[in-house]
Amino acid sequence: MTSFIEDVIANLKKQDIDFSELIFILPSKRAGVFLTHYLSNSLHKTIFAPQILSIEEFVENLSDLKYISNTELLFEFYDVYLKITPKEEVEPFDSFSKWAQLLLQDFNEIDRYLISTDNIFDYLKAIKELNHWSLAQEQTASVKNYISFWSRLKKYYHQFKDQLIANRKGYQGLVYREAVDGIEHYIASNLNTKHIFIGFNALNKAEEIIIQELLQQDLASIYWDIDQTFMNNPIHDAGLFMRSHKANWSFFDKHPFNWIKSHYSDNKNIEIIGTPKNIGQVKHIGELLDTLNNRPDGIKDTAIVLGDETLLIPLLNSIPKGIDAINITMGLPIKAVPLASLFEELFQIHKKKSSNFYYKEVVSILSHQFIKPLLDFENDNYSDRIIEHIQNNNIVYLSLEKLKDLAKPTDYIIDLLFNSWDDHPEKAVSQCSKLILKIKDFLDIEKSRNLLALEYLYRFNEIFNELRLLNTTYQHINNINTLLSLYKELLKSETLDFKGEPLRGLQIMGMLESRVLDFDTVIISSVNEGILPSGKSNNSFIPFDVKIENGLPTYKEKDAVYTYHFYRLLQRAKNIYIIYNTEPDVLNGGEKSRFITQLEIEKLHSINHYLVSPKVPSIHPSLKVVKKTASVINTIKTIAEKGFSPSSLTNYIRNPIDFYYEKILGIKNYDEVEETVAANTLGTVIHQTLEDFYKPIVNDVLTELHLETMKQSIDKTVEGHFKSYYKEGDITKGKNLIIFEIAKRYVDNFLNKELETVRAGNVIKIIALEKEIRVPFEIPELDFPVYLRGTVDRIDEYNGVTRIIDYKTGKVDQNKVEIVNWEDLTTDYDKFSKSFQVLSYAYMLNEIDQFSGSLQGGIISFKNLQGDYFLKFAKKDKSGNGAVKDHNITNNTLDEFASQLKGLILEICNPEINFIEKLLK
Repeated sequence: MTSFIEDVIANLKKQDIDFSELIFILPSKRAGVFLTHYLSNSLHKTIFAPQILSIEEFVENLSDLKYISNTELLFEFYDVYLKITPKEEVEPFDSFSKWAQLLLQDFNEIDRYLISTDNIFDYLKAIKELNHWSLAQEQTASVKNYISFWSRLKKYYHQFKDQLIANRKGYQGLVYREAVDGIEHYIASNLNTKHIFIGFNALNKAEEIIIQELLQQDLASIYWDIDQTFMNNPIHDAGLFMRSHKANWSFFDKHPFNWIKSHYSDNKNIEIIGTPKNIGQVKHIGELLDTLNNRPDGIKDTAIVLGDETLLIPLLNSIPKGIDAINITMGLPIKAVPLASLFEELFQIHKKKSSNFYYKEVVSILSHQFIKPLLDFENDNYSDRIIEHIQNNNIVYLSLEKLKDLAKPTDYIIDLLFNSWDDHPEKAVSQCSKLILKIKDFLDIEKSRNLLALEYLYRFNEIFNELRLLNTTYQHINNINTLLSLYKELLKSETLDFKGEPLRGLQIMGMLESRVLDFDTVIISSVNEGILPSGKSNNSFIPFDVKIENGLPTYKEKDAVYTYHFYRLLQRAKNIYIIYNTEPDVLNGGEKSRFITQLEIEKLHSINHYLVSPKVPSIHPSLKVVKKTASVINTIKTIAEKGFSPSSLTNYIRNPIDFYYEKILGIKNYDEVEETVAANTLGTVIHQTLEDFYKPIVNDVLTELHLETMKQSIDKTVEGHFKSYYKEGDITKGKNLIIFEIAKRYVDNFLNKELETVRAGNVIKIIALEKEIRVPFEIPELDFPVYLRGTVDRIDEYNGVTRIIDYKTGKVDQNKVEIVNWEDLTTDYDKFSKSFQVLSYAYMLNEIDQFSGSLQGGIISFKNLQGDYFLKFAKKDKSGNGAVKDHNITNNTLDEFASQLKGLILEICNPEINFIEKLLK
């Protein structure tokens, strides 16, 4: 394939032109790299390189103005706004900036198309007055303000324009308008300079006049890149602008409209591929590249054009390993780098103007990859220390003083991060700049390893320097919210350039970067409505009909621009892959693009249209299996000698893998800060409260006086234990206050039940509370000792019957402490874990002191205190009616339990039986 640029160079060579005297003008800087490359390959002699400019650079030279950034433009406009607007109607900068950017876009369009500003602004004012016409003799204040705003637009524009020109600055439209005024002087000064315009399509009015003037003076040649298929079809949008230029430019009344080619009708391999979701598109592109790379010429002369440029990072992660040479013309948005999240978090906490910081925000900042190393001191990391203190003490909000106290001797870093910005933008920028220097000092220690991070840092330093300069120059940034919006605006426009191979290998670009360039193989993604083309959007103060009246571009012209770029990419390509999303959502485009439908309706080419699902590795969920190595068995022996607790054994029953993680590997559950009191904390508070109440009367009979005295101390005791176990958590408001009241209610309800029982003439004698037990458990098959251990909440005598009681703050029903088949004890955790615990305690106590009388075990559930609040363990009959056989725990009961327990422990200790994960319900 011969590219368009190569055709242009060949044509110029035939004219025997001195290339070093030419000025090449292209739609974009990117095309200039390829032009230079093709020139060096085509010219077989040494010459001075010709001047190669983008159209914007060329126009800037003509105008004698310098482009300024959008942010600086906003500040300049605010200066004008303050001078013209009555004081009572002036808006603060942050409110002003929301609508001013839209108005600046309109100013830009008006100037680019050389519209008479007085006419259009007077017209707009008249329309608004008509819209608010009323029979009422006097207009309301809001209507007056609205009309006066539209009447001031003309003043805003003229004074803004004059101020910019006086400072030799300009936005794009103003630069173009001034360039038109300066074209005659430019021509007079450059009568011997030849200008070569290459690959233009949609031109604004200013560009049209400039190019036509140069053509008329025979100081320019223009090379169009258009196919006869589009030129000859009066309704094809790809040729909309070219047909207009040919019909309306006076130059073409006497000169031919050259460079209409017929490449589009050549044979092409076109595949249209629908795949679900954005990630599906990039994954399929990866598969395509893998296939293309296996061709004899590999991926030579291949381009990926991203309709949606946010897919860049997923795409880079999907490129096959065999592809080494890659060039990316678009930059990596700096807002995507890790440092952006740090400053975003700092802005968020400081704009709240609070003296206390929410723990999650503190933890997020302190654990950030750029902050954590700064808190290292003498082989200790104070970031970890602070986070651990927050978790251990359940702190939800922290003051600056508290943080600095915890961070000593690295408190100066805490000061940089959390010292209040006092809603002063100057202080905010200063603090951020100082923080950047501290991070730089750390990264410089191992500079060779931190080059990319230092590049990030440099770019953020530039952003904050620009914010400082803007604030110093204009002094309109009055609060942190305004500073944050400007920071985001600057961040949005900043990118990090990729280092690649600009002239070889795989080319990755956006649609606009593809202008003038040609490739044998083209892969275009996101060819959906709303993306390619972008569709209807009217972000403008100028109504649609006024734009039509004044010759301003509308969405139709913008769609035609993308239609041209799309079809131009197809003109010389041989292999074309058009990919669209079959399952778009509201935010990511609509149905497949009209471009696809148009291609199919044209029937110029044979098109293979099919749907694919990205190849996702088939995942066969497999249960985790851990073999019992010699090391694991040794750990099990250690646990056995220390003692198996009922909870550890029921944990094994529930899921052997959980037992392995917790007991063998010693992995503990992550302790998060309890913003709301957790269930286990509530349970601990109630357990400790009841222990405090009943401990003084161990070995005594429970009386009404005991219980009445306990009831009087409920509030104080419960509150004391909340302070002990909920640490610095707040129980004075919200859900925590409700849970605090629930804890008191649970204890009160329970004591009322006990009081009711005692008043009924029942005798309750407290024997023990929170009794710790450890007993041997004989298993002859094992060559090491085995112990059982546990802590019984309460042991008492109830009318002469010994009871083993386990407290539960959750709801437990009677059927959870009943059993029919003994084998179920060690297989069904959900139904029988409570029975297993009760029997474990009964067995251990019986081993210590053989019970001669009746023995019962059970649960007291604080959520289920109705009726007989002691839920007794029961062995149910195997007969069909399921009648209860006995509530008493007999020696036979304990023997049956011991048999099941022995089997369970033998399974745990058996090296031939692996730990196998259970699928939990």
